[in-house]
Amino acid sequence: MTIFDPIRILLIDDEESIRRLAEKEFSDMRRTVRTAGSAHEAFDLIRQQQFDVIVLDIRLPDADGLELLERLRETLPDVEVILITGHGNIDSAVEAMKIGAYDYITKPFALDRLELVIEKAYQRVRLQRENRLLRHTQSDQSSPRFIGSSLAIQHIQYLISKVAPTDVPVLITGESGAGKDVVARAIHSASKRNDHPLIIKNCGTMQKELIRSELFGYCKGAFTGATESQEGLLALAHLGTLFLDEIGELPLEVQASLLRVLENQTYRRVGDKQERQVDVRFLFATNRNLVEEVKAGRFHEALFHRINVFQLDLPPLRQRKEDIPLLVEYFLGQLSVGKSPYRISKNVMEHLLAYHWPGNVRELRNVMERGTILSENGVITAQALPREIAEQEPTSTTNSSFLSLRDIEKRHIQQVMEHAAGNRSQAADLLGISRKTLYRKLKEYGLE
Repeated sequence: MTIFDPIRILLIDDEESIRRLAEKEFSDMRRTVRTAGSAHEAFDLIRQQQFDVIVLDIRLPDADGLELLERLRETLPDVEVILITGHGNIDSAVEAMKIGAYDYITKPFALDRLELVIEKAYQRVRLQRENRLLRHTQSDQSSPRFIGSSLAIQHIQYLISKVAPTDVPVLITGESGAGKDVVARAIHSASKRNDHPLIIKNCGTMQKELIRSELFGYCKGAFTGATESQEGLLALAHLGTLFLDEIGELPLEVQASLLRVLENQTYRRVGDKQERQVDVRFLFATNRNLVEEVKAGRFHEALFHRINVFQLDLPPLRQRKEDIPLLVEYFLGQLSVGKSPYRISKNVMEHLLAYHWPGNVRELRNVMERGTILSENGVITAQALPREIAEQEPTSTTNSSFLSLRDIEKRHIQQVMEHAAGNRSQAADLLGISRKTLYRKLKEYGLE
């Protein structure tokens, strides 16, 4: 994932010759260079875009170098600052290192020396940001799968393929455990932003008094305990996607601030007087009825209309039980990695098909994981099922509503092959199995 390319450099120096030289020599495919002749010009640029490394002349016509450095560190906590100084100001440069400068270079300087220091400073910036990103992203984002071949799931997959390449906000609705997070990852994966971060945050897990600072960031001294400036989730998601799960849990006062971001892509950190710009694609999810929440005064009406540009409503698992065999096989395949493959007995599938699944797909995966723990010789029997499922009256295989496990699997493979127009690679992806497994099943069921 190429998260931070190209390197974004800001050079602040009152000598026009140095600014021109930097733009000419450092601008290439891997670096973009902006220049400013004063502190005032620099902050105008900082409000418009983000930077990774700032090269700062310690003497400027409208600012003291050390004071400006502190201001930059507070405004841009994820940016490294390199000082340019004359020989007579080395003591000041050393003092600047103590308060947060990355390094200093004395005039006159060699371009290759400055280039090397910029590269090293950028590597530190990148490492710091990647460490922060790891706390807000999930490791398994490379190949999100929305398993199923039912008409409902085929429609969801069609909608994902249409909305993913756009930048419009998407509201994903459905019961808890239906797979809203999987849809969000699939949208990001198929979007033009897939080389940039997908930041995931459940609004229900954030402390109410800290939600604003976590979303927007804060400045040093903004509140008790704010000993240094901190970027928020919006800055982390710049150029990428921010997925806010359980958006209905967001307090009304924060909803109003979020509406402003959606309307003009600007925001203010807590305690900051300056607005900042950001480029973020938003995805939202909720299991609440937001129309009812708006009527009850618990959700901002304007925000609802702004996030409801494109809605994806996920059906509960009980309404697409024909997908259960595929989901079972997919989960058992995941749980069998590095082990002998697990299997389920015929009557287990009958119990699974008869159950109403209030916890949806998440509950089914948990049941499969429990089953592998209690399996005997790799076979999951009814004794390994939770009591509420094991006591469910199993559906008779003679009932016309359900076929045997073998017939269900055969029929689903046939349907998927027809949907994929015979393309075995596409069919294997839709089924959530490997091509090798698909070839074996096609031969087993005489569908070659």
